[in-house]
Amino acid sequence: MTQARRQQHGAPEGNGAEAGPPAEAGGEFRARLPDGAVLRALSQGQGRPLLLVSGLGGNAAFWDDNAATLARSFRVLRLDQRGIGASSRGTARCTIDQLAQDCLAVLDAAGIERATILGHSTGGCIGLSLARQAPERLDGLILSGSWLRQNRYMSALFETRLAILDQHPRAYAATAALMAYPPVWLEAHWNVYERAVAGAPDTPEAKQVVRERIDALRSFDGSGWAGEIDRPALILGARDDMIVPAFLQDELAAAMPGARKTLLDSGGHFFPISRPDAFTANVAEWIGGL
Repeated sequence: MTQARRQQHGAPEGNGAEAGPPAEAGGEFRARLPDGAVLRALSQGQGRPLLLVSGLGGNAAFWDDNAATLARSFRVLRLDQRGIGASSRGTARCTIDQLAQDCLAVLDAAGIERATILGHSTGGCIGLSLARQAPERLDGLILSGSWLRQNRYMSALFETRLAILDQHPRAYAATAALMAYPPVWLEAHWNVYERAVAGAPDTPEAKQVVRERIDALRSFDGSGWAGEIDRPALILGARDDMIVPAFLQDELAAAMPGARKTLLDSGGHFFPISRPDAFTANVAEWIGGL
């Protein structure tokens, strides 16, 4: 996508990926941004393109199991978001709009003109922004465990998490994991909790990446324009989600009258991990109907 086309759709100036040969249909590749960020991305499978965008953690590994299943039917792409995993931070201000531009850069680097975008949690906000900025790049939009705008519940949650992050990064990681999964599932998969705590953001650089991403979310508000998105949309959620409660998916559906909404009876916030079969079945069935 050219810089002129990005500016036409309201994208930040100068945020297009550098031109280069398209990525192969399988394996790892890089997308390079003008601000110096270099994003690590993965591609697997063949067929209709599907870009997976993870949540606050921003790591491509979130999708490991889902990607393996979905790659049987689609060409699945995913990325480490800027400043996370194997992707460098760059100098651009971290906003939801910028993170959406980063996703467009990954599509450009992969040689993909149109794709279905599946964003979980923060990734859903990124997907909404991408649909607003460049609707011609989307075949469809899946908003998983996501929301439309800040409210009192989300504001209080983020303020509390930031306070814990400042004082005790390992407690930040521990409480995030404890809230993200159904207790009975986490008890049976305790290694997930142990990995989350081991990966706590305990350096000044890692803390700053978390802070700026939370600040980006707190500034995001799609309520004034989400109803104008004319791409097919699927809204997914779980009724026992304590991080992004199901009433926020109801709000999304009310703002996007043409969207389809499906709520799982259980699974917690990370229902793509705790309920992988139901999650991938819903995704594959919906994309198959586009």
